[in-house]
Amino acid sequence: MRLLVIAPYYHTFIKGLVEAEAKYLEGVDVLIYHNRLVELTKYLPAFGYLRFARFFTKDKIVDLNKKPENVDVRLISTISFTNLSFSSKRKTHWENVANKFERILRDDKIEFDLIHAHFIWPWGYIGVKLKEKKFEVPVIITGHGYDVYDLPFRNNRYFEMVREILNSANRIITVSHSNFKFIKKLEIKTKTEVIPNGFNSKLFYPIDSRNCKEVLGLPVNKRIILTVGHLRKVKGHEYLIEAMKKIVKKRGDILCIIVGDGSLRGKLEKQIKKLNLGDYVKLVGAKPHDEIPYWMNACDIFVLPSLSEGNPTVMFEVLACGKPFVGTKVGGIPEIITSEDYGLLCEPANPEDLAENILVALEKEWDSEKIRKYAEQFSWENIAKKIVGVYEEVLEID
Repeated sequence: MRLLVIAPYYHTFIKGLVEAEAKYLEGVDVLIYHNRLVELTKYLPAFGYLRFARFFTKDKIVDLNKKPENVDVRLISTISFTNLSFSSKRKTHWENVANKFERILRDDKIEFDLIHAHFIWPWGYIGVKLKEKKFEVPVIITGHGYDVYDLPFRNNRYFEMVREILNSANRIITVSHSNFKFIKKLEIKTKTEVIPNGFNSKLFYPIDSRNCKEVLGLPVNKRIILTVGHLRKVKGHEYLIEAMKKIVKKRGDILCIIVGDGSLRGKLEKQIKKLNLGDYVKLVGAKPHDEIPYWMNACDIFVLPSLSEGNPTVMFEVLACGKPFVGTKVGGIPEIITSEDYGLLCEPANPEDLAENILVALEKEWDSEKIRKYAEQFSWENIAKKIVGVYEEVLEID
């Protein structure tokens, strides 16, 4: 079986899944859209949308480190003044991208038996367009997060567009039962599977915490609270910072590390300063993916204060390191944190509830080995087997 993957980037969870799948496939071709104009943002002041657009430069959207030989990643570059990232809502733009993908597939004689598109819009749309262009192969679309629980319900146009895309697919995969409920609201006829996200077991596993703190220059005498994610409103960082104001009144031996970058960085820096939390909360910026395991192993607890989620990859990664997870009751998180042996759950946008759960987590004796063993089922190797099984079933039916 040869697979064609269409995705917004080739790193983190998409890279992890594809490279795990590659063991079971003859070959995988991955097509990634890139706007050359984004490269100019490296030389412009980093604020607001420009800071966001920087996440889509070549070095940010493709990671070829340790790529398997049977995986071929192609960066398809164009120039668009209306779409610096992948946020354009114009169908005509993505029809043009689909046409360019088609020319490359035909000119380079790329053969594939099946298309797997990650995210419904615009990548699922492109996958369906390629199917319509007489490639005569089935299309599987994975709905990950906002494209399931947010985008279709913004207005009637999005509702109908997403429904049309999903009804044109041969199979739908989504990462949580929470997402599945939203897909049911769309009245989709296409069969839908729930398969969660996972983690790279070669990167995420327990490492001595003290050594990790020393390598990262963190104080060994502090309890480390960690969160990792883009600095966007949906990730709820403002509520974590507010919670820290309450936590430091109870204990002073803590340090909250926020790993990530984004358009809200300036606002969060002002909040930290206003609350006099400079000694307790540190924004350390974005870090390379292969460095994240050191941060996770250095922490005592991991916190994800999100307002919405699909099924966050960082949750699986930190559990694989044997660390407890404190998160909000959103998306697929409660489907994974099913026991207080693995973590604690709180209400979203509620700094009081978040602070209380963090304080409890800091006092609790956690069984790191039990957490790690629980996480094993979510390794990309195990998740890939399930998804390849879906491929085989779809090809049999087709």
